This record gives sequence, C-alpha cells and structure tokens, in this order.
Amino acid sequence: MESFSLILAIVVVTALAFDFTNGFHDTANAMATTISTGALKPKVAVAMSAVLNLVGAFLSVEVANTISKGLVDETGIRPEVIFAALVGAILWNLLTWLVGLPSSSSHALMGGLIGAAIASAGVGAVHGDVLVTKVLLPAIAAPLVAGIAAMLGARLTYRLGRNADGKAAAKGYRAGQIASAGLVSLAHGTNDAQKTMGIITLALVAGGALAPDSDPPMWVILSAGIAIALGTYLGGWRIIRTMGKGLTDLQPQQGFAAQTSAATVILASSHLGFSLSTTHSVSGAVMGAGLGRKGGLVRWSTATRMFVAWGLTLPAAALVAAIAEWVCGLGDWGTGLVLVFLIASSAAIWKISRREVVDHTNVIDEPEPSGVVTTAMAAVSPPPTGVTEELAAAVPAAAPDAKAPSATTTV
Repeated sequence: MESFSLILAIVVVTALAFDFTNGFHDTANAMATTISTGALKPKVAVAMSAVLNLVGAFLSVEVANTISKGLVDETGIRPEVIFAALVGAILWNLLTWLVGLPSSSSHALMGGLIGAAIASAGVGAVHGDVLVTKVLLPAIAAPLVAGIAAMLGARLTYRLGRNADGKAAAKGYRAGQIASAGLVSLAHGTNDAQKTMGIITLALVAGGALAPDSDPPMWVILSAGIAIALGTYLGGWRIIRTMGKGLTDLQPQQGFAAQTSAATVILASSHLGFSLSTTHSVSGAVMGAGLGRKGGLVRWSTATRMFVAWGLTLPAAALVAAIAEWVCGLGDWGTGLVLVFLIASSAAIWKISRREVVDHTNVIDEPEPSGVVTTAMAAVSPPPTGVTEELAAAVPAAAPDAKAPSATTTV
C-alpha cells in the first residue's frame, strides 16, 4: 500500500466524521420505541445499541462492496470527489438532525456520491442499473414491507395475548422489545457501518493506496465500527423523540412488532447487498405498528414532513456535493475552502441546537407542535377546562380588590 497523501487522509477522517453523524442520526432506528415504551432507560439503551453496532460492523462486507465497486465507476474518481460527496452527506445529516427528522443517512451518502461523480466525470460515471435495483427500489419497498409486517405482527400479538394477564404480558413484551432492539442495532451496524467502509475503500482505490476491486481492509472495518458506535452512544435525542413520540404512540406489543419486522428487513437486505435505508425500514415499521392496534393512530403531519425529507435527501445531498466538487476542482485552495466551510457550518448547526437542548432527561417528553398550521391552531384553541377553572380561581386571588364588571356594563 502506498503512503497516504494529505487529501486522502482528509477524506478518511471526513468519512469517519460522517460515520459518527450516521451513528447519532440513526440511534432512533434501534432504540426510539424501546425508550418511549419504558422498556429501557435512555442511557442504557444507547449504550447497548453502540456495542451491537460495533459487533454488526464485522458481520459482512456485501453492502460495502456495493458502494465501493458497484454504484459509481472507480476509474476516474479522484479522492476530492469522495470528499465532496461526504460534505453533502454530513451537512444533510446535521440539518435533518437539527429539526428532528429521521431522514436517511444512507441516501445522503449515496446522493452525495452521485452528485460529486456527475460533477466530476459526467452522468456516465454512475451505474444506473445498480442505482435503481439496489438503492431506489429498496427505498420504496423497505418501508412498505416493514410497515405491513409490523401492522400484521401487532394485530397478531394483541390477538394472541387478549386473554393473558395484562402486567405479565406487558413485562414479556418489554423483554422481547429489548431483544428485538438489540437485533435492530446489530442489523444497523451490519448495514450502515459498511457504507462508510465502502466509501473509504473507494477513496483508497481512487488515491492509489489500494488495488481496484479490493475488499475493505481490517483497519477500515474497525475504524468505521468504532466511529458509528461512538455516534450511537451520544444518542440522536432529537430524532429519538420524533420516532418515539412524534410519529405515533406505541405500547410494548407494538414496539416489539415494529422492531422485529424492521430487523428482519434490514438483515435480509444486508445479506443481498442492498444499500438499504434503516431509517425507511424502521419508520415504516413504526407507522405500521401504530395502525396495528385498535384505536391506534399515526400523526400524519409528522409523517408528511418525514416523507418530504426522504424525497429531498438524494437530490439535496447531490446538489451540495456537486457544488463542493466544483470548488474542489479549482485546486488545493478550493479543497481547503470546502473543508473550512464544512467545519464552520457544522459548528453553526451545533450552536443553534443548543438553544433548545434535547437529551436523555427530556427525550420522552411530548414534542412541541410543529409547522405553521399546527402552531396557529394551538395558539387560537381554547384552553382545556381544567386550565380555565384554574385561571378563574386565580383572578380574585391575584387582584382581591378588583371589582368584577356587572352584567349590565356597556361598552
């Protein structure tokens, strides 16, 4: 293996930074329902998820090979192209994390790679058949399959447990939910950590540090696994709140059905080499499980925002990456300018997030109403009866000498 160039070192570090954001962005996929139903304490849940993400990173390299060998043409791809792709993916991850939307880190990465590759070498640099069969079709099929399976699974669990003791059944389903959450975490490491392995391997091939068609080296697998595990441990609390409380209200039976269905879909896709979005799978499963209980509901306003984010992920990341690649093409100073922009933008997003902190202490609180229409409706709606009575009782106490207006007072 040849010695690293500076740009190659920058690409590897940036790829691991993306993997870190992927970890905290997708923690909700494994642990949101477990936390929201009270099956595990928040900090315990993310610690467990982090360990299993690390273990999952060593189970397969099929998805990594899809990205490093299949999605774009390795020949003619420079390390700067991959750096630009990562810039687009990281910024999209951070923006959607800031607003608490569970968008796809996988699609952000692939969108960035597609945009940068097209900007550098033209449309022919992207293998359209791989994009359709292993990226776009699974993106549509995964939430549908996981959602239907979770809905049927939730209905089945309620039917089978209708005569069981309520407390005993809830305890059993919580234990099952913990096990299924662990399975989702393992599946997440198997699928998502591999995407960073694939992008680093592609960079090493592009930089001449690795022979074409090589599998990810062990140090790449280890570093990618550690990065995603660290990100997972920090916990993407904003997205956990959306997935656990903002999308629907889940009971332990539904949480178990949702996580089991999602884990099955993710593990099957990893085995087939599909670069699946774990976010799409888990979100679809959560919505399906929400509809699987009689009287259950899905908050479609939140779901609609999420669907819009899903649709924007590929093109938005691709556009940012294409612009970054154009600037990088101006020379070394252009690459340095993009790096400074990435660091400054990331710091600004983090600073904005500190205005309203969401962490393990308040993650299961009900989310505030979001959206212009929802906020306006909340502002003009009359307060609940209990609130009205408390206000009425408080008025004379606050102003004991005030004289109440008579019924005959005219204005």
